[in-house]
Amino acid sequence: MSDPTPDISHDQHAVRRQKLAEMRVAGFDPFRANVSQTHFSAEAIKAYTDGQDYVVKVAVAGRLVVIRDMGKSQFVKILDQQGQIQLYVKKDLVGDDAYAMFKKLDLGDIIGAEGTLFKTKTGEISVRIDRFTLVAKALRPLPEKWHGLSDPEQVYRQRYLDLIVNAESRERLMKRAKIVSHIRRFLEDRNFLEVETPVLQSVAGGAAARPFQTHHNALDTDFVLRISLELYLKRMLVGGYDRVFEIGRNFRNEGVSRRHNPEFTMLEVYQAYSDYRGMMNLVKDLLQSLCRDVLGTSEIKHAASGEMINFAGEWREVPYKELIRQATGDAGWFERSKADKIAGAEKLGLSVDPKWEEFEITNEIFSKKIEPTLIQPTFVTHLPKELCPLAKLTVGDPSVLDVFELVIGGMEIAPAYSEQNDPDVQRQMFAAQAGEEQQKIDHDFLLALEHGMPPAGGMGIGIDRLCILLTGAESIRDVILFPQLRPGS
Repeated sequence: MSDPTPDISHDQHAVRRQKLAEMRVAGFDPFRANVSQTHFSAEAIKAYTDGQDYVVKVAVAGRLVVIRDMGKSQFVKILDQQGQIQLYVKKDLVGDDAYAMFKKLDLGDIIGAEGTLFKTKTGEISVRIDRFTLVAKALRPLPEKWHGLSDPEQVYRQRYLDLIVNAESRERLMKRAKIVSHIRRFLEDRNFLEVETPVLQSVAGGAAARPFQTHHNALDTDFVLRISLELYLKRMLVGGYDRVFEIGRNFRNEGVSRRHNPEFTMLEVYQAYSDYRGMMNLVKDLLQSLCRDVLGTSEIKHAASGEMINFAGEWREVPYKELIRQATGDAGWFERSKADKIAGAEKLGLSVDPKWEEFEITNEIFSKKIEPTLIQPTFVTHLPKELCPLAKLTVGDPSVLDVFELVIGGMEIAPAYSEQNDPDVQRQMFAAQAGEEQQKIDHDFLLALEHGMPPAGGMGIGIDRLCILLTGAESIRDVILFPQLRPGS
């Protein structure tokens, strides 16, 4: 005697697989079907003309996210790239067989539907369905409607579910795409060329960071994943490309935090015959245009403090040294001994390593006590020369550089330089940074400089941090589609 048919009513995965099997037995495989889509949801809603019910024809497609069964009719909603639209299916219109099939659909199924637009009694523009097609059967259920997807680990690990059920995440990540697209158009309108430079590099140049290492089998050579875009983009300036930019991935084998991810997206811009002040104008124009054209407002709320950040007002400009003197209350800070600086930092509640260089002690004060307080747009200018070997020294004060860091919302958004184009000075600064590790010096870049690089302004913007700022996100993981995680079980 055979075993009785098992009860699978409690197992949605099994129930949905059984429905799929029944469809295939009946001669229909949803994964072999397709539909012609004429409108996204928002486009269809916009196409409706008041008082013109059942006139405008549309074909829409998307995932079922709401089902309301009313017996001989159903109101459902589908989700597509632009949002949701309501569909109305009635047994008398589609026929008995089609309606019976429609009632077997589950939340998460992907369908296409053709019909005409109308406005319901509650004022919602909807599609009255004439015909529909199931094009993909969801074999696993969506997260529960009222609980959503609240586990942070699952949000990042199964981002596709997060995008379906969490409207805030969906909107934030859609906004990121619009921000990147706008940046490209903004720069191209100003005669900048977008270029692509190597991810695999023989020298990790352009920044001070620990790289990821790999090996190229065919060349039998070790490479690193780039930590910066800078040195190859400057080679483009040598080659006669006067305005270039790249939006690309960088990789740093370092810590993970609310503002750091080992794989991140950078914009770097270089403009010949400009300098750090030219970059000031460029970044201010760029951010103001992003606020105006993408966000639709010149003020955004700073998530941590609740303070409103005003992008349309005056942007403060202040020298680094002045901020340090104010924070320490010591007008003679930069003339003090190392021991005095250690004592001064500890007085501010900071823990410093006695092995640190003096500039590192000072910069710890800046990063921990000053930067977090700079909520409104602030250009911090003329940083110590030890912090960047790739910028020009300031005439009249060779202890600092012609650079700025744009700080907004308590975090660095964009550093920019008057780029060093003297090959001899550049070699000296590289050597001072690298110490005895000569393999870290990019000698090919120095060779390029010896052929002549025009004076230039250069700037970098961390796209992820910019999106944290402009979308009000709490963490860098919230603005990256698929952040790095340990492998799941």
